[in-house]
Amino acid sequence: MSEAHSLIIQDIKAKMGGRLTIMGHHYQNDRVIRHCDLRGDSLELARKVSGLKSEFIVFCGVTFMAETAAMLASDRQKVIQPSPDAGCVMSDMAPRALLDAVMRKLTTNGRRIIPLAYVNTAAAIKAVVAQYGGSVCTSANAETMLKWAMGQGDGVLFLPDANLGMNTANRLGIPESKWARLDISGMAKNVDSNALKDKNLLLWPGLCVVHKRFKPEQIDEIRQRDPDALVVVHPECHPNVVNKADAAGSTSLIINYVAQAPREAAIYIGTEISLVERLAKEYRNEKLVRPLFPSLCQNMAKTTEELLAATLQDLEGAEAVTVPKDVARMATVAIERMLDICS
Repeated sequence: MSEAHSLIIQDIKAKMGGRLTIMGHHYQNDRVIRHCDLRGDSLELARKVSGLKSEFIVFCGVTFMAETAAMLASDRQKVIQPSPDAGCVMSDMAPRALLDAVMRKLTTNGRRIIPLAYVNTAAAIKAVVAQYGGSVCTSANAETMLKWAMGQGDGVLFLPDANLGMNTANRLGIPESKWARLDISGMAKNVDSNALKDKNLLLWPGLCVVHKRFKPEQIDEIRQRDPDALVVVHPECHPNVVNKADAAGSTSLIINYVAQAPREAAIYIGTEISLVERLAKEYRNEKLVRPLFPSLCQNMAKTTEELLAATLQDLEGAEAVTVPKDVARMATVAIERMLDICS
């Protein structure tokens, strides 16, 4: 039956021509990603939206990515997410009302705290960030954006991924004595701006459930078994994992790392399993590519080839991804600020 779905997709793409663009994140499975006209990480895909002329943009990924595409698309374009229920656990860890409460607490003593939100957040969060003079970042440009944010005020609130925040701070040489992990429980009742006045990097206690599964002991075991093996991980992993790896970076960096590794190298990758398996197939005759640990993103997996085919068969009737105008206006400010800084 899967080949029937593939034929349907190919037929519709041929008939639609330039009226249709299918975008897909690297974590999509092979049966979906093979139909995508554009693939990339969050930053790459965001950069490409404004240059599209297609009437229909079908986004294979999770909700915050489709929201970003919808905000960057023109009014005449329709952005469609095949699986609207494909959310993000990390994104859900930073609800808007809670961020509002935290920012009010952090700024009560007159300090200017700049919020820097990982792109893995809802549009409503991006809007709040813009209101406080902040921006967003991806794993690919986190260093650039954190350095920028540090120069804008008295401190930075990095949200929601504490691991990415810590790993980025380490790369920039920000001493751990200047960090503080916030206690945001009880609608931020324990956030005390005076107790945090000597800290200039405030970390929201969120994480990625996919990258939480990677442990330093897994790298230790590989080193014992194969001392020459290479290990590359995503910076959403805990710093204890990143510090033991040979390299860490975005999905695009991981792809390039594998491509540039010596022939016959053994490479273990700490990121979502769909990308690891794709790289293993691509380099099966040249290099040994293996997962550090098999970790699947259940939300990314919700977009299937069957669902993509069904979506394409009813493009006119499919519900468009929309963001309330007032939210979209402010959230777009945060996104475009990032794109301008990293252009």
